Amino acid sequence: MSDIYVADRAVDARNTGEKSFPFMSLLALAAVGFITILTEVLPAGLLTQIADDLSVSEAYVGQMVSIYALGSLIAAIPLTKMTQAIRRRPLLISAVFGFLIANLLTAVSPYYWLIMIGRFIAGVSAGLSWALLAGYAARMVPEEQKGRAITIAMVGTPIALSIGVPATTFLGTLIGWRLCFALLSLLAILLIVWIATKVPDFPGQEASRQQSLHSVITMPGIRSILFVTLTFVLAHNILYTYVVPLLANAGLEERTDVMLMLFGMASLVSIWITGVYIDGKLRQLSLLSSLLFICVAVAIGFFPQQTLVICAAVVVWGFAFGGIATLFQTALARAAGDATDVAQSMLVTIWNTAIAGGGVLGGLLLEEIGINAFSPALLGLLIPAFVATWIAQRHGFCNH
Repeated sequence: MSDIYVADRAVDARNTGEKSFPFMSLLALAAVGFITILTEVLPAGLLTQIADDLSVSEAYVGQMVSIYALGSLIAAIPLTKMTQAIRRRPLLISAVFGFLIANLLTAVSPYYWLIMIGRFIAGVSAGLSWALLAGYAARMVPEEQKGRAITIAMVGTPIALSIGVPATTFLGTLIGWRLCFALLSLLAILLIVWIATKVPDFPGQEASRQQSLHSVITMPGIRSILFVTLTFVLAHNILYTYVVPLLANAGLEERTDVMLMLFGMASLVSIWITGVYIDGKLRQLSLLSSLLFICVAVAIGFFPQQTLVICAAVVVWGFAFGGIATLFQTALARAAGDATDVAQSMLVTIWNTAIAGGGVLGGLLLEEIGINAFSPALLGLLIPAFVATWIAQRHGFCNH
C-alpha cells in the first residue's frame, strides 16, 4: 500500500468529525446493505401473491430476482469506473434513490414489464452500492480499525436474510405485497436523510490516481481473493438454492423455515465473531470458514439422511458463511489500497456470477444425478478455495 494512500486514509479518518468510533455512520451503511438484500429477495417470499395479482406464473415472478442480479452484474464495474471522480456521499445517496424509485414503481405498477424495468434499476443501484460500501467504511477509521468498520457496514446483509426476509414475508400476508415494496421506498427516504446528516463525505479519486481494471486485477493478492470468492460463493449458492431437496432427504422439509432461521442466527454470531477478531486474525478466520464449509460438505455426503447431522451441518454452514463477505471485502480493501472501489466492483460481479452459476449448476446436478452429487461438487470447489487461501499468505489473505 502506498504512502500516499496511508496518508489519505489518516486524513479521511480525521475528517469524519467524530472523536470516537463512527458507529452511527457505519450503521447507515449497514442499512444500505439491508435494503439492498431485502429488495433483492423479497419477491421470492411473496411469489404466489405477486403471481396471482399480476396474472403471471410463479416462474415469471422468479425472474424478478434474476433481472435484479443481472442489473448488478452488468453495472457494477463500468458504473464504478465512471463514477470514480464523484464525491462519495452524493453517489451513495444516488444509489439509495435508485432503490426508492424502483420499489415505488414495483409497488404501484399494474404491468409486469414495467416492474421488471424497476427491478433492473434496483439491480444497477445494488451493483453501485455494494462496490461503495467497503471502501466507504474503511475511509472512516484509522488503518488498524478497517476490518471492524467493514464488519459493521456489512451487518445489514445477515440481518436482512435471517430476520428481514421472514418478517416482510409475514407482513406481506397481512398487508399485501405492494405495501411491502412501498414500505421499502419509505425506508429509502429515511435512509437518504440519515446518510445526508450522519455519514461523512469524501472526495472521489483524481484522474491521475485512477487505475485501470488491468492494473487492479494484476495487483498482488487480488486474483487469489476473487478466485476464492467465486469458488466459495458458488458452493454456497448450490446448497442454498436447493436446500429444500437436501432437507427433504433428511425428513426436514416441513422444518425448512426453522432450518433457515438456525442458519441465519448462526450467521449473525459468525459476523459478530468476525468483527471482534478480523483486524488481527483475517487469515485464520478465512481458513476456518473454508474448513468449516468443507466439514459441512463431508457431513451431507456421508450422512444425508441423518436428521441431527443435517441440523448440525446447517448451523455449521451458517458459522462458515456469516462473516465471509466481510472477510473477502476486507482482504480486497487491504490488497487494493486506493483502488478499493474498483476492486470491490469486481467482487460484486464475481459474487453475482456465483449466485447465478449456483442456481444453474445445482439444478443440473439435481436433475442429472440427484442430491448425492452435491457433496463431491462442493468439495471440488471448497478444497481449491482452502488451498488458494492458504497459499495467499503474503498477499491477499494475510494479517496486518
